Amino acid sequence: MIKIEALYTEVCNLYGDAFNVEFLRQSLPEAEIFYTSLSQTPRFVREDMDFIYMGAVPESEQEYIIQTLMPYTGRIRQLIAHGKVFLMTGNAFEVFGTYIETDSGEKIEALGIYDGFAVRRMMKRYNSLFYGSFTDERAQQREVVGFKSQFTHTYVDNTQGYVFSTIRGCGINPQSKLEGIRINNFFGTYLIGPLLVMNPYFTKYLLRLAGVEEPALAFEQVAIDAYNDRLRDFRDPKRLFES
Repeated sequence: MIKIEALYTEVCNLYGDAFNVEFLRQSLPEAEIFYTSLSQTPRFVREDMDFIYMGAVPESEQEYIIQTLMPYTGRIRQLIAHGKVFLMTGNAFEVFGTYIETDSGEKIEALGIYDGFAVRRMMKRYNSLFYGSFTDERAQQREVVGFKSQFTHTYVDNTQGYVFSTIRGCGINPQSKLEGIRINNFFGTYLIGPLLVMNPYFTKYLLRLAGVEEPALAFEQVAIDAYNDRLRDFRDPKRLFES
């Protein structure tokens, strides 16, 4: 039985990303799932979690989340070092960088788990489709589809630790073809969607990393069929990717 913790779903619930956890719940009825609010001490502080999730968050809440998690930075580093799975979607992973630069030039100190920083420009929303790939622990290459809708881009050398290679779209910023930040089994990506529902093979990969030997997903064949339909769409050279 694995333990999953969903952080701050009362605010980290943009773009339908909260359904990532619901999909895990339906796929793993035997799992223990804990929903931690901003007023609670994270469950991972006092016991090991196998899978920790946080979804896209309004920019106005990022600083408060940083302040809330700051006392537990050492514990977060420990869990990452021990191979526990973290999945941060949308702009959630930005709180784990060094700082977030606002429109006014203010630098909001973040958790410092990785060296990159985010630049926020609230008058320049970036919307895009994303089509990329990853290689799983069985050395099998899989394609990934998703969406982006963000006011920020992250800047860091992630050549040694990225989540997806970009086929169409952009990576963590418009100059990059590498999407996301990966440290051991910590995965941070701008992709929204919800990502796990849209990408059943990536979901299975994460669950195997979390200790589920042969994960069977809820509505698995339906999810795979929808994934294959979207792949055909995203592969179409006539499909526009940026709005």
